[in-house]
Amino acid sequence: MPQMAPINWLSLFLLFSVIFVLFNVMNYFSYFPSSSKSKDLKKISVNSMNWKW
Repeated sequence: MPQMAPINWLSLFLLFSVIFVLFNVMNYFSYFPSSSKSKDLKKISVNSMNWKW
């Protein structure tokens, strides 16, 4: 079985690294958080935090 040259391994590593980084960047920037969750967080009342020891 023939062996691969080191420059071929390096080019494969760079190719898969670039594909991996591009995939992660596309997933990061395609995420749109919904604004309905931030409206629910504002409804929390502070008065309900009295502890009965």
